[in-house]
Amino acid sequence: QVQLVESGGGLVQAGGSLRLSCVASGRTFSSYTMGWFRQAPGKEREFVASIRGNGGSTSYADSVKGRFTISRDNAKNTVYLQMNSLKPEDTAVYYCGRRGLSLYEYWGQGTQVTVSS
Repeated sequence: QVQLVESGGGLVQAGGSLRLSCVASGRTFSSYTMGWFRQAPGKEREFVASIRGNGGSTSYADSVKGRFTISRDNAKNTVYLQMNSLKPEDTAVYYCGRRGLSLYEYWGQGTQVTVSS
């Protein structure tokens, strides 16, 4: 069973920065695409960013392009989300997920990010 544990959330003022981390269990971390998603109250979970197993290809939602950066350290089984220039609309629970062949199969418990105006 794969376990994903997120950390790094918190309360920050608009314009500030946070870095989220997600540590995965297992010995095949580098084989999988990892992603970050978020869910605001009353809204559907939405895609934020993803990174291929070798770290060479990334993808971002339009709403975070130029502000957020996804990265990974395969030696540490960890994926990161650096969030800069945060806005109140970035407030959400952030989840990391591990992608299988076509769907994200495993999820962490989430970490709360709150951006005050």
